[in-house]
Amino acid sequence: MFGGFLIFLVLQSIFGWHVYNLELTEHSQQAISYWAYLGTAHFGEAVFENWESEFLQMGSYVLLTAYLVQRGSLESKPLDQKDRDGDFPEEATHQSPRLSRRKDLIYKIYRNSLSIALLGFFALSFVAHLISGAAKFNKEQALTAGASPITAWQFLGTSEFWFQSMQNWQSEFLAVGCLVVLSIFLRQHGSSQSKPVTAPHSRTGA
Repeated sequence: MFGGFLIFLVLQSIFGWHVYNLELTEHSQQAISYWAYLGTAHFGEAVFENWESEFLQMGSYVLLTAYLVQRGSLESKPLDQKDRDGDFPEEATHQSPRLSRRKDLIYKIYRNSLSIALLGFFALSFVAHLISGAAKFNKEQALTAGASPITAWQFLGTSEFWFQSMQNWQSEFLAVGCLVVLSIFLRQHGSSQSKPVTAPHSRTGA
């Protein structure tokens, strides 16, 4: 997964560099080097805009599956399962993570650390998208309309910023929703993301 991430990030940067230089030449400006492009808002916005939606998707998915269930879905806990064995400090063994054996605030944070981390990455990506998006918006406005630059806070109130975010957010939730529902009825031989081929539709969970 991380290998694929690096490959596609490099390819995105290369194609984005060509697109950006094409835009510059269309406005009678000099093309820039690849390394200079990596520091531009054009590249930063494109990267963080997508990271933002991905971390929102995964953080929400992890958190919601702790409380919500879907009958027949592989992606759901069993309908009658409120808490699993091993979710409480008194059940910890010497092989359990050290933080899971505590009974204080640190334990409460650790027991929710996965969703906290993913939603924390979402928040960081959101801010990075906002800052780089504002810089890109200002550059485009200066080139086309000669408009005065705006702050990141002002950019937060524009339709442009929320259009960028919503077009990614909606697709992420659609994809997860399809996975949850389709895993009720459809199968993929050998995949950990599918119930066994012969499992009944009513079977919930792995």
